[in-house]
Formats: sequence, structure tokens, C-alpha cells
Amino acid sequence: MRSFIAAASILFAAPAAAEHHEMTEGPHLTFDRVFASPDLNGESPRQARLSPDGRYLTLLRNRPDDTERYDLWGFDRQTGEWSMLVDSEALGTGAELSEEEKMQRERARIANLKGIISYQWASDGKSVLVPLDGDLYLARLDGEVVRLTDTEETELNATLSPTGENVAFVRSRQLWVAPVGGEARAITPLEESEDIRWGEAEFIAQEEMRRTDGFWWGPGDKRIVVERFDESGVETVTRAAIGADGTRVYTQRYPFAGSANAIVELYIMDPDGSDRVKIDLGDNADIYIPRVDWSSDGSAIYVHRQNREQTELDILRVDPATGASEVFFTETAALPDYWLNLGSDYRWLKDGSLIWWSERDGYGHLYHYVDGDWTQLTSGEWVVTGLVGVDQEAGRVFFTGTKDDVLAQQLYSLELADPSSIKLLTETDYVNSAMMDKDGQSLLIFRSNDNQPGQSYLADVEGNRIAWVMENALDSDHPYAPYLASHRPTQYGTIKAEDGTDLYWEMVTPEMEPGKKYPVIYHHYGGPGPQMVTKGWDGGLRQAIADMGYIWFALDNRGSANRGAVFEQPIYHAMGGVEVRDQKAGAEFLKTLDFVDPDKIALDGWSYGGYMTLKQLQADPGLYAAGIAGAPVSRWELYDTHWTERYMGTPQGNPDGYAKSSAIPDATKISDPLLVIHGMADDNVVLDHTTELVAAMQRENVPFQMMLYPGFGHRVAGEKISPHVQNAKFRFLKHHGVTPPE
Repeated sequence: MRSFIAAASILFAAPAAAEHHEMTEGPHLTFDRVFASPDLNGESPRQARLSPDGRYLTLLRNRPDDTERYDLWGFDRQTGEWSMLVDSEALGTGAELSEEEKMQRERARIANLKGIISYQWASDGKSVLVPLDGDLYLARLDGEVVRLTDTEETELNATLSPTGENVAFVRSRQLWVAPVGGEARAITPLEESEDIRWGEAEFIAQEEMRRTDGFWWGPGDKRIVVERFDESGVETVTRAAIGADGTRVYTQRYPFAGSANAIVELYIMDPDGSDRVKIDLGDNADIYIPRVDWSSDGSAIYVHRQNREQTELDILRVDPATGASEVFFTETAALPDYWLNLGSDYRWLKDGSLIWWSERDGYGHLYHYVDGDWTQLTSGEWVVTGLVGVDQEAGRVFFTGTKDDVLAQQLYSLELADPSSIKLLTETDYVNSAMMDKDGQSLLIFRSNDNQPGQSYLADVEGNRIAWVMENALDSDHPYAPYLASHRPTQYGTIKAEDGTDLYWEMVTPEMEPGKKYPVIYHHYGGPGPQMVTKGWDGGLRQAIADMGYIWFALDNRGSANRGAVFEQPIYHAMGGVEVRDQKAGAEFLKTLDFVDPDKIALDGWSYGGYMTLKQLQADPGLYAAGIAGAPVSRWELYDTHWTERYMGTPQGNPDGYAKSSAIPDATKISDPLLVIHGMADDNVVLDHTTELVAAMQRENVPFQMMLYPGFGHRVAGEKISPHVQNAKFRFLKHHGVTPPE
């Protein structure tokens, strides 16, 4: 195959040649230290939120001596003081979580976290609902904490009502409602079949649609929408959660590509379960329900109905009294051979109009829908990455996007009356994200860059900093301070794909000596969705790899996010093709650099990245020195419906595409060293992917190595486990001679 590499376009100081550096003083990073406490990133808060009145900022803060345990903290903007609102260790019971909650956490990739993982402000801004160890608590700002439930069962997905007077939650497959501090009662029936659940999001919604909600309160607590799903028609997989202290076997409903999904229905009822009516979702039950919203005045419910092919999205307007529905508008895929990217970047306004994100012109942009007419608010060959907030009184919209730099999103605002004038509100030296209070009056901005761990600050609507929330300065007290002397800069550039498209890469090199050549850890994901190459802080792992004498490298191939529909489209019905060729272009570029050892480029990827490792080794034997495949998909018929069919269609409708994309037929052609890693309780990329792969290789006496992690799901992580994973990788590389120069 001819090379498609053009001359590299350098964005920052790229390593055109190795330069001699004085060796830095101070300790080098180890994997043990990267994942130990205190966190090298400094504080790593989660779920920062502003109170309804904007006075308080709350967040979940992990402990200096235990990075995986989170407590609830609050910042009073009037006094400028922080206080711990709920001490998870003092309040918690340590009770074991239900299997349902464990799986929800696994699907949110937070299975390793402890303490408080979620919370919700009451509408009056005077208290916060806190789930902890399977029960519910109400934390008041004066320090009082009231226990709301004390049961053996787990209360899932607890939500305060709009008035704050009631709380709803799922327990034992039913939806329960209670006055805050009062006795709860089930408002949905207990179905005879355990495959039927009320008030929960089905597996596909949780795993692939970023929806964990299964019920939605209406304004004034008057009505509530409740999901009922029946997964009795969904295929089963026996999942053995093999742990160090024994094995538990679960029969799990898993919708394999091309097979039946759960049947989802929506009902509207009063908070006591009475006056229940079914929402008309249409005659076709083979659909997805990604989002459900109430209008601000409670006069309508808006249900997003997506077709199985994921090329159309109907917004249904539903009558809360009768359940009758009509199509309000329909969104369609931007290209003939393309799909709809789901998101939550929309906002219903008080006047009944809608701010809506769409790729209809080929790039993700914002639109204003008023009385049946669309006005495009943003445009150009860049994408809006998030709708942050709307100040409805001032007619001002706040959003993040890549207008100034595809590798560093910024925060912007525009006026609905004159959207052509977009105002930049953040510093372009950083990658920025933000959130706002519900009225669009206060900003909480998060930022980082390659040399600065995450920071956050409160700002006014012009982006001016009012106060640091977390300055996280790299001073002498920062956990990363001892390693600053050996911190290596990140370098960026582009190469050309076979069709001339720019592909962005980033690289971290060790301190190099003239004349020596260095091995490369070629990190990749490759699949649709994530953008891997950005200018944000990436933690200590790549620095530890550089400290060991390796080059760390990553490249975003066609199919990845934030470059527009045409950039993503080439993988449609053909995964495992263009991504492999683009990543090969990256490897060939690396081989042109005089400080890279061309015989020591090792692949490292997880999930889709693990799949890519397999496909790259199969496509180009000898190009790579070795490959590491973590939790790899091996055959797309074994992965779930919503994610797989979005890009590949069904196995029945695209048999050739599935056959070509499979990593099983050519598994025996892998001649380069391979390490396969998998969590043995993975319910996302189930262990069957790896067992089918290794069985095929064993039958033909093809050598490989494998590391399994009992009890771990798709995310194999923890203070001790994470270093074990990394050490296993580098022992494997050392065994096969992929080592730094002497």
C-alpha cells in the first residue's frame, strides 16, 4: 500500500530533531504514585452546581488521603467560606449496594468511587438531597442532616419534586413517592415478571443514550411521567462476576446488535399513582426514547422519539391530561449515509420557543425555533460543543465551541436579537467548559491546559473572574510540585489522511540524548465519539511514561468527534477500515522522525481502542512492535443495539460490513506480540468478546498473553489496580524488547 503521508504541519514546537537536555533533578513519576493519594491533579471535584438562587456553590470533593471517596462541600458566595455539608464516612452505614446500583455506577464509569456520588438541590435553595449507601438523606445548610429512608432495599434515582415537598425514587422495580420526611408509598404496580420495571431507564438508555432517568416530575408536583419497560424479549447473557472471594452468576438481558430491544412505554399520572394515562408513542414499538421534558408551564410534555435506524428524531408534543401526541418537528441525519448524534444541548424557553443543537448544515450549531420557523444562531466550519445557559430576560445564549481552536474549546455568548456577533468569554490559552444557574446569571468556568491542572472560578456573564473556586496553583504545596522539574511539554501537529484531510496528533517525549532512538506508546481510541487530542490537562500518566524513556503519541482519525459530519461519516457501515488506515498514517509519520525507533512502536487502546489494536495488528503485520488490547470488541454482533447499529446498521441489513469489521476471522494472522486485558465482570464489552478471540487463536496455536481482572467491569481502575494494569503492560513490552535505549 502506498504511503499517504504528507509533510507534517507543526502547530507548536514539534520535535523535528532530538535535542540534548540537561537531565532534570528531582523524582520521576511511577505508576504507583500516579494513582495514589493525594491526587496529582490536585483536587478533583465532581458535579459542581449552583443553588437555585445562585448564592451557594456545591460540589463533591475527594479526600486528600483517599482519592476515591467523595464528600459534599458548599461554598457561600456571600461569606466566601467553604464548609463540609455531608461527611460520607461519618454518616454512611457502609451497607453493600444493590446489584442495580452497582450496574448503574458501572455504566456511568464510576464503579470505583465511594461515598457520595450524586445529589440534588431543593427548589427553595435551603437543602440538598443526598443518596448514600442505598438510603436517602436531606442535608440542610445549617448543618442538620435528616435521614429520609432506612431500608434493606436500595432507593435508586431519587429526585426531589419541583416544589421540594416530595421525593420520588425506585425501589424493587416500582416507583415510590413520599412527602419529604414522611412515609413512602408505591405509585406503580409490582409486576409479576422481574423483566418489567417502572421508573427506571432501560440498559440501552443508561449505557448509550446518557439517560439514567426513568421518571420526570411536572411543574408544581401536579403530574409525573413514568417509564415502564419490558425486557422479556431481550436476549440473555450469563455474566459471571468472578471475584477474588468467589463467583456470582447473573443472567443479564443484553440487546445484541440486530436483536430485540426492551419495549419502552411512558405513562402520566398524579403523584399518588391515580389518573394514569398512557402516552401515545406511535404504532411502532421498535423505537428509542432518549429524552423527556416538561414545558415550563406544565401545559405540554416533549418526548424525543428516535427510529431504530437512528436517522430520524421526532419531537412529540404530548397532552399531559390525555397522553395524546403530535409530531412537533422532526430532525433528520445531515447526510444520506449518516446518523443522528444525540445530545442534551437544547433548552425550552418560557415563551414556548426552543434553542436547539443540530448538525443539519454539516456542523453542530445552535438554532432558534419559534412558531414553526428556524433561525440559525451559529455557523461555520466549527462546532458548538455544549449549550451552557440562557438568560431569557436579556435574550442571551451561552455556549462552548471550537470557533477559535479545534483542540481547545472556549466559552462564548450571543444575542438572540443579533446572533451574528459572537463574544469570546474565556482565555484561549486554556481548554474551557462552563455551567450556569437556571436563570443564566452566574457562570462557573472550568479550565486547564497541558501545563496547568484543572481550575475553576465563578465569573459574571462577561466572563470576568469574581472568585476562585479551585485555583489549584502549581505551588510548592501542590501534589504535582515534586515532579514539575521533569514535566515534559506536549507538542502538536497534523498529518494528511489519504483524502487530504488534516489529522491532529499530540506527543510527549522524554528527555532525549543526541543520536538515540526512543520507543513509542501509541495510544488510541479510534472509534466515533471521543476527541482524544486536545490541549487540556491529562494527568500524570503520560508524564510517567515519558519519565520511563518512552514517547507518548495519540492521533484523532476520521470518525472522531468535533470535526463535523463529513469527518465522521467515513466509518458509516464500515468500522475497522478508515480508522485503521488513518492510524497507520500516524505510525508511518512516526517512523520518519530521527529520534523514534521505527522497530519499537507499540499500540495501546481500551474498548474501541482495544478493537483497533486487533485490527491494526491484523492489517499491517510488522508495522508495530506489539499491541495491547484492553476490553476489546472482537465481533460487533456481540455488542449492543443502539451504539453498534448507529454506525453499522444491523447484521441482517449489512452482513458484509459486519464480516469485514470483525476481528475474529483474521485473529490467527496476528504475528506481532499481543497482550489482551479484560475485566471479568464487564457488562458493556462482555467477556465473550475476549473468550471468542483467544479461543480462535488457541485453536491455531497463535501465541498471545492475557491479564484478567476478577470482579472488575469495563473500567478496571483503583488505587492499587490501576498501577497493576500499567505495570502489566510494561512488563509485557519489556519481555518483547520494546524498551528505551541504554
